[in-house]
Amino acid sequence: MSDKKIFNIEEELNKLPKTPGVYIMHSDTGAILYVGKAVNLHNRVRQYFRNGHGHNNSPKIIKMVSQIAYFEYIITSSELEALVLECNLIKENRPKYNTLMTDDKGYPYIKVTVEEAIPRIFMVHQMHRDKSRYFGPYTDRAAVKDIVSLLRKLYKLRHCNKKLPEQAMKERPCLYHQIGECSGPCNYLISEEEYNLNVKKAMDFLNGDYKETMNLLTEQMKQYASELDFEKAAKTRDLIESIKHIMDKQRITDAGGDDKDIIAIARNKADTVISIFFVRDGQLIGRENHHMRNDETDTSKDIISDFIKQFYIGTPFIPKEIITEFPVSEVELIEEFLKERCSHKVTIINPQKGEKVRLLELAHDNAALVLSQDIERIKRKEKRTIGAVEEIAEILGIEKASRMEAFDISNISGYLSVASMVVFENGEPKKNAYRKFRLRTVTGPDDYASMKEVLSRRYTDDKLGAFPDVIMMDGGKGQVNIAETVLNSLGLNIPVCGMVKDDNHRTRGLYYKNEEVMFNKGSEAMNMITALQDETHRFAIEYHKNLRSKEQVHSILDDIPGIGPKRRKILMQHFQNIDTLRNATLEELSSVPDIPQNTASSIFEFFHNDKQ
Repeated sequence: MSDKKIFNIEEELNKLPKTPGVYIMHSDTGAILYVGKAVNLHNRVRQYFRNGHGHNNSPKIIKMVSQIAYFEYIITSSELEALVLECNLIKENRPKYNTLMTDDKGYPYIKVTVEEAIPRIFMVHQMHRDKSRYFGPYTDRAAVKDIVSLLRKLYKLRHCNKKLPEQAMKERPCLYHQIGECSGPCNYLISEEEYNLNVKKAMDFLNGDYKETMNLLTEQMKQYASELDFEKAAKTRDLIESIKHIMDKQRITDAGGDDKDIIAIARNKADTVISIFFVRDGQLIGRENHHMRNDETDTSKDIISDFIKQFYIGTPFIPKEIITEFPVSEVELIEEFLKERCSHKVTIINPQKGEKVRLLELAHDNAALVLSQDIERIKRKEKRTIGAVEEIAEILGIEKASRMEAFDISNISGYLSVASMVVFENGEPKKNAYRKFRLRTVTGPDDYASMKEVLSRRYTDDKLGAFPDVIMMDGGKGQVNIAETVLNSLGLNIPVCGMVKDDNHRTRGLYYKNEEVMFNKGSEAMNMITALQDETHRFAIEYHKNLRSKEQVHSILDDIPGIGPKRRKILMQHFQNIDTLRNATLEELSSVPDIPQNTASSIFEFFHNDKQ
């Protein structure tokens, strides 16, 4: 590809291959303006720069083309492969002129570990291809937590993570058993057969069979009333009424028993809301509304098509049937794309009569209501999150700041030093990407050396996920210099900023490229940086408190496999201090009495492998 400074569009158009692929339009700053796919790259890309071609008449496209400084392309072996790549690039880069979902979310599931001899039930945020049973996705996290709590209490299912029956009888039953919320399978206080019968009853409830649970609650209510415990009786009565309400709300009697999603759209000149209803086993289990960023010249057909590609590439469950209010562009190709993702056939239909049309009308009415009542709230949230991120990127002069990682060190005079890594994606905390680090190579209150260790470990460990668009350090010039030194040594080019505070310990701006960048007071960008800095500090302090509350021994030797209190004492008596131990050779470690060769190797690798 030619250098963008001498990029000749006409010359490069003639070089385009007549093969499937993905094209990427760039501005003069390198920002990605648009990502698209093509069956024939040569024909498709040339259309943008030729007058009189259909899509080129759109004001949005005309404006986008006027900003194109250069383009690049990626050849694929098929149109399906191009579609998959297009979806991934759009999700990763969020180009300005693509029709985008502005509120990408995850959905909770209820997981039952039926592959275990003594199954557990709990809420998870992802569905994996394992032997467990999953129920969902649900859209109300609070409701999911209530359901899990209810089923655990009613059927006395275990809360613990013990591996049973292998770890049974090793200690007395836990507090949950003592308060009557666990049947005590860890101590054989219930047989596996009886316990698993209770698990089946819980799963029957999740499958929509409420009868057993309702009968159980009714009996409990009567018992509380006979014991004159009217407060508990009233709470149980309210719970029964809530379940009845859920049953009436969720039951769709003649929609069939298969899983399906219903997608409808409501729009005005400026905004679009997509409403998606989730039907599982013939029951409406939840709904979601998504605000789409698009141009008024985009057709509803194209908007729904873009939504399907973006939504289902980010959700772990895809139903067998997707019902849409408008026909979908390239429906056969998208069906093939979805089949590749979920390993079962997916059918997209646009019904014109029958029960499914009634469901579409319900979803459309919901979308219209959101558009008329909640769109401003959604847009305010978008401004606080994605808008703030875009503002930060613009002020810093970087291409994007979609993923920000921030680091902080916490210790008490160097004792029990820990570090935290907090991740914000598209302006919101991504808590499953947070990481905690126990410092291993630093003695004493040396924040710079501590940060050097943490950054080296983070950016040499492939398991810690994708690299960020920008790194935020809790501090000024010194912390930034440390980070840049580490990144240079690793051959990484990631922008680094220091989050600077004023004399009152309030965030005031960013230190970037040897100067302080100030934000308008009260701006969304300033609020975002403040929230990121506060969250980073909170997470590190919380980790430090947890370690101290567990009364852990004040030694990093606790993190080394094979080192217990006895061997720790032997090592400290032999080497006198941590620094001498850290600098010991493998031979010296192996010569210590009562320290096996494999343990000596573990100690040596712990102190000399940055990836550990």
